[in-house]
Amino acid sequence: MSKRKRRPRLPGPVDDVAIESLAHDGRGVAHVEGKTVFIDGALPGEQVGFGYLATHRTFDEGRVTEIHRASVDRVEPRCPHFGVCGGCSLQHLEAGAQIRAKQQVMLDNLERIGDVVPERVMPPLTGPVWAYRNKARLGVKYVNRKGRVLVGFRERRAPYLADLSRCEVLHPSVGERLGPLADMLGELEARARIPQVEVAVSDSGTALVFRHLDPLSQADRTRLLAFAERFRVHVYLQPAGPDSVQVLAPADSMLSYTVPEQDIELRFRPNDFVQVNGTINRQLIARVLELLAPGPSDSVLDLFCGLGNFTLPMARLAASVTGVEGDAGLVGRARENAVRNGIGNATFHLADLAEDQRQAAWAGGGHDKVLLDPPRSGAAGVMDVLGNIHPRCLVYVSCHPGTLARDAGTLVHVHGYRLRAAGVLDMFPHTAHVESIALFETA
Repeated sequence: MSKRKRRPRLPGPVDDVAIESLAHDGRGVAHVEGKTVFIDGALPGEQVGFGYLATHRTFDEGRVTEIHRASVDRVEPRCPHFGVCGGCSLQHLEAGAQIRAKQQVMLDNLERIGDVVPERVMPPLTGPVWAYRNKARLGVKYVNRKGRVLVGFRERRAPYLADLSRCEVLHPSVGERLGPLADMLGELEARARIPQVEVAVSDSGTALVFRHLDPLSQADRTRLLAFAERFRVHVYLQPAGPDSVQVLAPADSMLSYTVPEQDIELRFRPNDFVQVNGTINRQLIARVLELLAPGPSDSVLDLFCGLGNFTLPMARLAASVTGVEGDAGLVGRARENAVRNGIGNATFHLADLAEDQRQAAWAGGGHDKVLLDPPRSGAAGVMDVLGNIHPRCLVYVSCHPGTLARDAGTLVHVHGYRLRAAGVLDMFPHTAHVESIALFETA
């Protein structure tokens, strides 16, 4: 019989160390005997004591045990679950300092990975820092030994669900009702067979999508209907994959958000991708329009267009806009949104933008300006297309500073663009997510 491999013994606690900077995930960075240590709960400029959580060949991990000298930017977290729940990592850092730190992460990545420096740093886009989150996927777990259901995000550094009573960053229609939601789920016959609830808050209502692994009994459906009526939420069921989502109540459920400046309403399904922060999204659309400046003689290409979040507002101003997206459902919703808003100069194409698309009809040229809004993996797959089209102006909306920096390096050093401006937006306050926008123009 083989012996179980023992975990290496962790070093003893460190009484006092200086925190030098903030890592990309929100942990403080220190050095102990020349080795980098990432420390939960520590902020730049602080002197702290910490205990080790894990050791690795090139770095270690720890957690603050004592603060000897606090940062001037340290604040008291609002949420009583902060430090346990993995939904937030920066509530102990003042909101203004958070966005300044994210701006520095963006600039550091651009210089270190892409070897580029923006000619201008744009002011950050900011908004409410509490109750802002309109989209979320909440875990659900019936815990036998507790005799009840937990609903929320996973714990930090653990696979378990945090035991939450409320969430300060979720929209209040859900964030203030986690307790009643968990209680209702605990009354279901299927309480052990519901692994998640997806949240989608729109201008027209709040939807909850219940993923269930077995068919629901009529009694369970009745309880869900009663919850929907009591809290005035829309309830959807998901018995299988994303395509199986179906409304339970109300029968005429419809989710949408508006872009008032362009008189546009965009409808979506509760499991569609939409930006999580409605206030910042409206500001972001305005900044895209400002930077790209689509005019009546411009043909614009919108890559990774989703359900038309940027495409349709641009179409109000440009001669024509072509949207390309890899999700067939989103392409369908984009076309429907164009028709519903009376927009006839926007066309949409389904294409896998991670694959070579240089032979696609929409990639043949004639586009004056391009918008990129890729996923975290970035836009490397369309760099050759951009090289063929070579638009005079390109705006890149990014949800990952590393892939933005990589692609910026390609645009500048391979395709000859100049990085005219870059800036961050506070799409996810109290988290380490860095969202940004960059303007490239031909040299």
